[in-house]
Amino acid sequence: MLQPLKTSRLNKTTIGKSVMTSILKPFIALYAAMLLLAMGLGLLATFISLRLTIEGFPAQVTGLILTSYFIGSVVGTFYCSRLIKSVGHIRSFTAFAALATAMIMLHGCYMSAVAWAVFRFFSGIATIGLFMVIESWLNECTQPQVRGRVFSIYMVMCYLGSSVGQQFLNLGDPRGQTLFFVIGFLLVSSIIPVALTHSIHPEMPEIEPVKLKIILQKAPMGMLGCFTSGLTVSSFYTMGPVFCHQINLSVSQLSYFMTVTVLGGLLLQWPVGAFSDRFDRSVVIPVLGGLFAVISGLMIVAAQSSFGILLLASILFGGFMFTIYPSAVARAHDMFEPKDVVNVSSILLLSYGIGAVIAPIASSGAIKLLDSPYGFYVYFSCTAGIYTAVSIFLRQKEIARIIPVEEQVDFMIMKHTSQMALQIDPRSELDIMESKED
Repeated sequence: MLQPLKTSRLNKTTIGKSVMTSILKPFIALYAAMLLLAMGLGLLATFISLRLTIEGFPAQVTGLILTSYFIGSVVGTFYCSRLIKSVGHIRSFTAFAALATAMIMLHGCYMSAVAWAVFRFFSGIATIGLFMVIESWLNECTQPQVRGRVFSIYMVMCYLGSSVGQQFLNLGDPRGQTLFFVIGFLLVSSIIPVALTHSIHPEMPEIEPVKLKIILQKAPMGMLGCFTSGLTVSSFYTMGPVFCHQINLSVSQLSYFMTVTVLGGLLLQWPVGAFSDRFDRSVVIPVLGGLFAVISGLMIVAAQSSFGILLLASILFGGFMFTIYPSAVARAHDMFEPKDVVNVSSILLLSYGIGAVIAPIASSGAIKLLDSPYGFYVYFSCTAGIYTAVSIFLRQKEIARIIPVEEQVDFMIMKHTSQMALQIDPRSELDIMESKED
């Protein structure tokens, strides 16, 4: 009597492993491409900022140059999808990777504030195009019942690639050309898994326009959170290396500082997500903002202590900074039907992009105004403090509607990429209905 039971259990285990393999197999190439791409882009953001600082450009000029990257990303959001629809995913990915690599090579050949601003603009267009290709491809290959798993793993790849890429800063002298070649190598290598994949050529998903006014009226706290996230995350990537250079950290120390901050953002996603799911988000969001404001202020003290204390504090700093965006997105989705997930998130991503464009100029201005590198953290503390105060105001004035905890949507680990990633978001009515049917 026991033998058939053992056989049955073994069969179920074998079937389970077979199903898991069939689920993950279509995504291995895309995950590998994303990891290489994130490593290259993570290194690029830090290296460009550090190089500009070493070359003697003022913080405000550095901020202006780096802002052009985010302007390019916003512009690319509207135009890259047309190219992908026209020539297909593999050709588009190759073209975008070639453009990004060409811009990197030009950075290494010619040093000029205006020229580098132009190079960063086209780099922004190429980068958003690369994200669009991978994310729309993932969406096409994803089955409804595993959408949440695919989405989470993809976001983890983004965080891991970005954090690992920071360590490559130690491979060469920032004043030389080596790191330009390292970045170019990583970006070109990301073409290999995409070009060799046997997956079908997916169709680009259609994104219906949604009225900005409606989202602003129903989810002001969500839009504010995404805008604030753009103001903070963009400032960290662009001006973080400038801050480290100004307080005389070595290149190795700078790379560890950037790495642990990004990893902190990944590690705190789960505890903050669990907290967000269990309590009223109209309360959770101001609490997160307030804690981030306090931690940002304490970072000034940590930065003047030992390097070890700075790294430990940076884990918390990054953890709260990178969780503002997914918390704000979840709050916005609390206010809408599941079928509106993609459309609403597109507007939220645009809000983030606007904040990202403003951020380098604003944070570099704070450093200049205070005539101190610690103006970097003063900027974060003030930004988070204003975000907290406005969130509390919206709740008290009942502009931000209170949603019962049991009716809130699930928190999802998220990192800003392109609007195509929103297609994979499992919080949609269609996916739920299809999952029930399966």
